[in-house]
Amino acid sequence: MTLREVLKGNISPKSVAASGSGYVTAQNMMYSHSITVYDANRVKLVKTIADSVDLSKLGHPKYGRAQGAPVEAAFSSDGRYAYVSNYSMYGPGFGPEGGDSCTPSTGVDSSFLYRVDMKRLEIDGAYRVGSVPKVVAVTPDDNFILVSNWCSWDLSVVPTMLGQDVKRIPIGPYPRGIAVTPDGSAAYIAVMGGNELVRLNLRNWQTTRIGVGAGPRAVVIEPEGRYAFVSLNAEGVVAKLDLLTGALKTKVSTGQAPRSLALASDGRALFVANYKSGTVTKLRTSDMSKLQTIKVCQDPIGITYEGKTKSVWVACYSGSIMVYNDR
Repeated sequence: MTLREVLKGNISPKSVAASGSGYVTAQNMMYSHSITVYDANRVKLVKTIADSVDLSKLGHPKYGRAQGAPVEAAFSSDGRYAYVSNYSMYGPGFGPEGGDSCTPSTGVDSSFLYRVDMKRLEIDGAYRVGSVPKVVAVTPDDNFILVSNWCSWDLSVVPTMLGQDVKRIPIGPYPRGIAVTPDGSAAYIAVMGGNELVRLNLRNWQTTRIGVGAGPRAVVIEPEGRYAFVSLNAEGVVAKLDLLTGALKTKVSTGQAPRSLALASDGRALFVANYKSGTVTKLRTSDMSKLQTIKVCQDPIGITYEGKTKSVWVACYSGSIMVYNDR
């Protein structure tokens, strides 16, 4: 990896996400109240989308104008739509705000998922989900959006055609990372307050549990669908899991507080953002050997791989985005 560009501005990126169609978005929480959209090829800001919306015009007449706090994003298979979770909503009729420590009985208000039209670069939909939604995933057939709800300890299932939360799947304390298998048959949800992944059968909505280690935070699945990679926040390692057998293949230490993960498009390399070390580590997925570790910034919190340009984008919570060539 070699540094290409450092992006700054009025941003506080909690995450970055590649659309697969030439854009990368940064979700800037309540500190900047925005989603920033970048042209991946030119590595330039295209638009700043404010998170303020009139919910009554988006199918929620109980509310008026409100602000969100963009956390994470996922895209439809063609990159046309981005679905963005909001930590909390701010405005009349909302509150109290969530926090890191909460339970379903705490009384934290539920929040909204935004839909962003990536052609017009504007928010055109809002879907009610759970309390303090975190990670978002879209099924390969684009039929469902899955959202992990940190404070309500469950998973929202939102059909894209209906645009409303129709199922809540109990997960356990502090669900976070979500990965869907390439064939769309199952999703794996990290239970950060425990030591398991929850496997959700997307045909019959039944769940099973797989032990992986303490504090699983992020999870990604390689393109063949055989192996998953999980960052174990409490252990400070990244684990490789055989989804066919349920066996842990290995655990590797990459740095302090490995958090977000990103896979290269071909699945041969895994990129790990090590939050407390201020580094990113590149692993070879076949044997989990370390190919490179580089110092990136203070508090690297999010990471994504942009396949068209073969670049790695790193969200630095301290207020910048680092872009690296992976060639």
